[in-house]
Amino acid sequence: MKKLALVLTVLLLALPAAAQNTAAGSGVGNWTFAALGLGFAVGLAALGQSKVAAAAAEGMARNPSARPGIQLALFLGLAFIESLVLFIWVLIFLRT
Repeated sequence: MKKLALVLTVLLLALPAAAQNTAAGSGVGNWTFAALGLGFAVGLAALGQSKVAAAAAEGMARNPSARPGIQLALFLGLAFIESLVLFIWVLIFLRT
């Protein structure tokens, strides 16, 4: 909960910087917001991938005979999570 409060505080403090004038090529532009979006996507995907890997390792430790099925689900889950980050990356380049 403390981490979430810290992230929200940093985001709220960064809002005035986003409201500055972007005249003469200075200030915050579309690429800054794209970088923030990609950063959030990558960070949350990393958290999701770590939870998937931890759950798969725990499942294989509890039931070693179910390893092939768990490993298949692990690889599919990781591929889907990573594909979401790649979709965000492509959308950023399409929008800017």
